[in-house]
Amino acid sequence: MMKKYSITIAGNMGVGKSTLTQLLAAELNWSPFLEAVDDNPFLEKFFQDMNRWSFHSQVFFLSRRFRIHREIAQHPGSVIQDRSVYEDADIFVRNLYRLGKMSDQEYQLYRDLYDEFVQILPKPDLVVYLKASIPTLIARVQRRGRHYERYISPLYLQQLNELYNAWIEDFTLSPILTIDTDRLDFVRSSTDFSSIRGKILAELNIEPVYL
Repeated sequence: MMKKYSITIAGNMGVGKSTLTQLLAAELNWSPFLEAVDDNPFLEKFFQDMNRWSFHSQVFFLSRRFRIHREIAQHPGSVIQDRSVYEDADIFVRNLYRLGKMSDQEYQLYRDLYDEFVQILPKPDLVVYLKASIPTLIARVQRRGRHYERYISPLYLQQLNELYNAWIEDFTLSPILTIDTDRLDFVRSSTDFSSIRGKILAELNIEPVYL
């Protein structure tokens, strides 16, 4: 039997996680597990009033993320996941709490739920961290045109970027491949996409000829 692989594409909003997940899944014939953004009934409210809706939105993401991780564990083939539960807790929720958008009680309840969930989740074989500067992220967020994202400020993206860079330095649960995407266009450039694909396969010790 061929080895089953599980990789996670991590990174800030607008960096291209979902797009790369789908491109790699199609190229490698692996199964994509995409982030449940459009299903979140609190998301637009969250961007309009973070103080009121932060906890609701993040608990929704936690429940969906746990479901996806469970499906990944039960899936018979190799998978690619768009963002992980680790990012939710250690970057997005931590940032909201740091900014005073979650109360002490809300943050502690979220962490209690997260700590219970994460103990039973299988770890990915590789985390691919896509990084980008704030101007690049803003341009990409605007290009995809999600209406609720018009409320996102550059400061909010910068705060997330800082937490991402700190998080990736301390993350030890899985190997990490960091890719700077500022000068890459893996959607329009087959050369850029092939470069990323090659780096991922090399990290996993997979020979492309066997795919």
